[in-house]
Amino acid sequence: MVGAGVLSLPYAMSELGWGPGAAVLVLSWIITLYTLWQMVQMHEMVPGRRFDRYHELGQYVFGKKLGLYIVVPPQLVVQVGVNIVYMVTAGKSLQKFHDTVCWSCKKLKTTYFILIFASVHFVLSHLPNFNSISGISLAAAVMSVSYSTIAWGASVDKGVQADVQCSYRSSTTAGKVFDFFSALGNVAFAYAGHNVVLEIQATIPSTPEKPSKGPMWRGVIIAYIVVAFCYFPVALIGYRMFGKSACENILNTLEKPKWLIAMANMFVVIHFIGGYQIYAMPVFDMIETVLVKKLHFKPSRMLRFVARTAYVASLHNVARNLQAEEV
Repeated sequence: MVGAGVLSLPYAMSELGWGPGAAVLVLSWIITLYTLWQMVQMHEMVPGRRFDRYHELGQYVFGKKLGLYIVVPPQLVVQVGVNIVYMVTAGKSLQKFHDTVCWSCKKLKTTYFILIFASVHFVLSHLPNFNSISGISLAAAVMSVSYSTIAWGASVDKGVQADVQCSYRSSTTAGKVFDFFSALGNVAFAYAGHNVVLEIQATIPSTPEKPSKGPMWRGVIIAYIVVAFCYFPVALIGYRMFGKSACENILNTLEKPKWLIAMANMFVVIHFIGGYQIYAMPVFDMIETVLVKKLHFKPSRMLRFVARTAYVASLHNVARNLQAEEV
């Protein structure tokens, strides 16, 4: 549930200011928790049936065809988009780790580190389902808590900067309006899991006496306690210490101690490895379903290998081109 966008929350606070920023943080936590509760409850709202996929719930509500048109496109945009962002950001974090640990080594392009991250997924993407990546997911969860703690802990250690300014990042009305919507996007990106919560709940055994919504909701509560522990200190402490000079990634604002910042960046990479797989699994399922049911390919390991390898390769190419344009 802890999204990589947590590291951009101090930057979002600098676009919003203290009052609106704190309000948006609290409201986003409450609203996303409430909507998660709704989805957990809807998973088995029809007796004898489980909505194991987001589009199945959409089809039940809006109809067989309209449900697909309403649910699948935005879901794919989110999942594929997050995978691309994870590739780029993980590449940058890996580069930061390399440059911090081996500061005298030859500087390498970010695209090389994006390729290194992608190469991991050429292997992991062939794991069959959510249960098979539970260990990776656990490691990712531990890493997200770790680098969030390092981010606000190192900020406290560095202290309030002498020239810190906690005013709005923009001085014009138009700039403040654009910054407001940009900050809302950054805060929304920090929350993860809604578009895969039904698929995750589908892995939990369920009986009429003990429906899956019980343990799933307890898991969500624990996750959101952890989310609060990560998000609020990073956002508020990071903004207090650096003000509007905070970078889009708070770890890039922190330079010392070098070993701790290097370790935090590696934690980010490990978290993204698990996060990438969580978001990619439903996409793999959709691709393979279309290939088998619509295009009449025979289900096989070779089909899965080709489809998933092509997906990872395509996203790597997009991520590499985006980074090249940024440079």
